Order: sequence, then C-alpha cells, then structure tokens
Amino acid sequence: MKTKKGITLHEFDAARYLKDEETIVEYFNLALSDGDPVYIKAALANIARARNMSQLADKAGLSRSGLYKALAEDSAPEYSTIQKVINALDLHLIAVSKNKRILPHS
Repeated sequence: MKTKKGITLHEFDAARYLKDEETIVEYFNLALSDGDPVYIKAALANIARARNMSQLADKAGLSRSGLYKALAEDSAPEYSTIQKVINALDLHLIAVSKNKRILPHS
C-alpha cells in the first residue's frame, strides 16, 4: 500500500477479480492467445490463488509449496506439471488456427 497526496494506492492483484468460471476462462484464454509462457504461467498462478492453493495442490498431486514453486515468477516448470495444474483447475487446452478469430462469449 502506497500513499501519495492523500490517495491510497494498492498493488493490483488479478486473483481478486477471478470470481467466476466465465471470467477465469476468458482470462486464461487471453493469456494463451498471447503465447508467452511467462503470461500463461502468471495467469495460472493468479487463477490458482483465486481458487484455493491448498485444495488445488492436493487435486494436482503436488504439495502446496511445490505448487507455489512451480508457478513462481522465476521458475521453469515441466509441461507435465503445468498440465497437472490445468487439469486440477478443471480447464483444458484446445487448438485453433491462428487465422481463425475467436470472439469472447457474450
């Protein structure tokens, strides 16, 4: 929390806004569409924090600390670990041609 001229600023936390499945899916799809592994892993970390890290770790077959470590900014987790997290979040990946534009659900 920072204060500037009587205004209190809070650090942005995406996990606070990921309250329902539709928002989570759209957020994750945006990260996937960018294609940057750093963004994808950050999105997974935010979604995991929004859900419940302990329950998610159990469901993914990881320890809580192992899950935090796998999704840490400076980590390089194996794809199998990322897939375990995606599965535990009840999400799945699909392929779409880059030439096909996907519009968000309305």
